[in-house]
Amino acid sequence: MRTPDITAGITTVRNLGILAHVDAGKTTVTERVLYLTGAVHKRGEVHDGTTVTDFDPQERDRGITIFAAAVSCDWAGHRINLIDTPGHVDFSDEVERSLRVLDGAVAVFDAVAGVEPQSETVWRQADRHGVPRLAFVNKLDRAGADLDAAVESIRDRLGAVPLPVQLPVGREDGFTGVVDLLRMRAYVWADGADTYADQAVPDHLLDEARRRRRRLEEAVAELHAGAFEEFLAREELAEETLRGVLRDLTLAGEAVVVLCGSAYRNRGIEPLLDAVVAYLPAPSDMPPVRGEVPADPEAPFTALAFKVNATATGRMTYVRVYAGTIGKGDTVLDAVGGRTERIARILRVQADRATEVEAARAGDIVAVVGPKAVRAGATLCDPAAPLVLEPPTTADPVVSVAVEARRSTDAGRLSTALARLSEEDPSLVVRSDPETGQTVLSGLGELHLEVAVEKLRRDRGLEVTVGRPQVAYRETVAKGVTGLLYRHVKQDGGAGQFAHVVIDVEPLQGDEEFAFTSTVTGGRVPQEYVRAVEAGCRDALLEGPLGGHPVTGVRVTLTDGATHPKDSSEMAFRTAGRFALREALRASAMTLLEPVAEVTVTVPAKSVGAVLGDLAARRGRVNDQTARGGTAVVAATVPLAELFGYASRLRGRTQGRGTFTTRPAGYEPARG
Repeated sequence: MRTPDITAGITTVRNLGILAHVDAGKTTVTERVLYLTGAVHKRGEVHDGTTVTDFDPQERDRGITIFAAAVSCDWAGHRINLIDTPGHVDFSDEVERSLRVLDGAVAVFDAVAGVEPQSETVWRQADRHGVPRLAFVNKLDRAGADLDAAVESIRDRLGAVPLPVQLPVGREDGFTGVVDLLRMRAYVWADGADTYADQAVPDHLLDEARRRRRRLEEAVAELHAGAFEEFLAREELAEETLRGVLRDLTLAGEAVVVLCGSAYRNRGIEPLLDAVVAYLPAPSDMPPVRGEVPADPEAPFTALAFKVNATATGRMTYVRVYAGTIGKGDTVLDAVGGRTERIARILRVQADRATEVEAARAGDIVAVVGPKAVRAGATLCDPAAPLVLEPPTTADPVVSVAVEARRSTDAGRLSTALARLSEEDPSLVVRSDPETGQTVLSGLGELHLEVAVEKLRRDRGLEVTVGRPQVAYRETVAKGVTGLLYRHVKQDGGAGQFAHVVIDVEPLQGDEEFAFTSTVTGGRVPQEYVRAVEAGCRDALLEGPLGGHPVTGVRVTLTDGATHPKDSSEMAFRTAGRFALREALRASAMTLLEPVAEVTVTVPAKSVGAVLGDLAARRGRVNDQTARGGTAVVAATVPLAELFGYASRLRGRTQGRGTFTTRPAGYEPARG
């Protein structure tokens, strides 16, 4: 590995993601960041299809972010590596892979809607990864915008401790700027201006700004011992104290700094960038990965591949460098695949454009060209210091369609194209149905599969036919059996097979899928055979008795058994475990489970009746209904199978004014 040709130190790097519900404005925030930092020279607009990060034709056609896009820019002597993530629930796996490699995030909220369903989903994802966050309340120029209501929704729905550090200047159409509560100065943007004027706080806002500054000081003093002592001694907190304590609380995940603005009107972005530099962590602020990989450019090279673009002209692999330094021409080890790969080029990426660099070091997010077989989730490391990092988790697919090439001569091309799709997006699963011989493509939602199929048509030039989407059912035990005995005896010359097992089967409470315990005493079944029985039971869970669906929510207890001094083996006990559980499941009362989704429907008030009737016809269960201005918001739980085609039906019942969002809500017993 070579010495890097990089000027930025590790403490002046910020790796962050932009997280939000669909249409909250995160892509517009990203565009304004790029514009104000000089990375681009013209402001892109989502509605015009001119944004940098939504560069894919499907993203521009649909007006949503589908693929996580990485960009880099510079602000106040810091390099900011930024990933604009999707906001639609069908692409939450893109968010998951991004969060795995990010150090911080900016969560964008709509000032009218506050915390929306997918906002909560991505927030929980960030919680799981321990990613420090800032909150940016966007669209303060809209009718009905309310910063305080949005802050309360962050507190109530996310369980976070929001700390607003700004006060809006003006409301709705009259929103022109913000008051910085730390500096007690007003930042005001004139119409069409790219930057703000730093002014004294307007007289009519001075008292309110002082009240909010006091409230901020009190909230911070309650959370931080050092601030509490200063507050007691001086009855106020200095600006520098506040700034340092806000950073401490952000890094610890104990509070969330809240800023506000209107990205579309270019108001509030510079203070947001200043907050990113001031409060979010550098790679050196983060704990070592797996407790053993410090963010040290001099340590052995270690990186995680989190995204692959497998194009017709070659493969580009996005990596987060956690330790060490990598240069062009270096050889690295794919610790998961067990093969070495040569790094031909290193690219600093600007969405669909890239600039070649000589090297990358700890803390960098770059793309590399050269590796031919690296998959998302693989660890790249120094061959002399092999190490495997924890990969991002991949959600199980819930919707499937049969895909077939229209021309038989394209079958081979289709197979290759599907393999490339699953390389780029591990949440897409391709398999062959053994009963029908069809090629089945599975994903996280109807839109997810639509996008994948359209990609086959546009990028690969393939004409394909697609079957109706099918959901992934599960089976579970409603009432189990006890004392089921199974003897596996096979004698056909030579060494035989003998295994005798007795099992109990019962429903498993909670979200666990499978639990196995053994109460056998006296050594009647040696421990290695107990493990083999468990492995056999796991084999049996792949196909249930109701329809061959995977079985979940089952507890199996091995209560007794017997062995033969010559004919018993791990293979025999694994076979016995598999057939014993199959028999037990056939003897149990089984229930079919279907995937359900939490659906939030926003419609004009006059359309509520028609929408409720339609949800009932789709076997939906309404959980909540609230009024918001002239609209109504209905929250319901609906079987996923009933949501296919719902978008067009909702538009028809609401004259095109209704919208809805979904998020997975697990499995429930199938209802008639």
